[in-house]
Amino acid sequence: MTWSAQTGVPVVRLRVGGIYAPDRLPEERLRAGRIRVLCPEDAPWSNRIHADDLAACCIAAAERGRNGGLYNASDGHPTTMTDYFYRVADCLGLPTPPCVRMEEAEAEGGLSPEMLSFVRESRRLDNRRMREELGVQLRYPELEAGLCEKT
Repeated sequence: MTWSAQTGVPVVRLRVGGIYAPDRLPEERLRAGRIRVLCPEDAPWSNRIHADDLAACCIAAAERGRNGGLYNASDGHPTTMTDYFYRVADCLGLPTPPCVRMEEAEAEGGLSPEMLSFVRESRRLDNRRMREELGVQLRYPELEAGLCEKT
């Protein structure tokens, strides 16, 4: 925010959930069997936003965002990472990826270090400010609405 004050250029920040679209799905990794997920009982929360909705949010933030404002760009319906991968696999007609318990993942390297770092940061984002202050109307307000859409 110091840069904004020094230059007089307004700054609006977006905290963006995981971006998905038909051309951004982990299809190759699922087909190759290179994905393992945490078992549902250990799975952390994750937030998503369709790429088209994110583009609309960016435009709205540039046009109507409050200087210094912080907006959560997500569909407002958190799911777990495991649920996301299961739904993608189902959408693509692929088997669901195998799951591993958190204890096993930590002890035996059942998940990549990057994935373990990510899953330890479980959050549920509230997108109310994005909708109310920026006036964003999501085309894909829930994962199901945009996940299996054809390009």
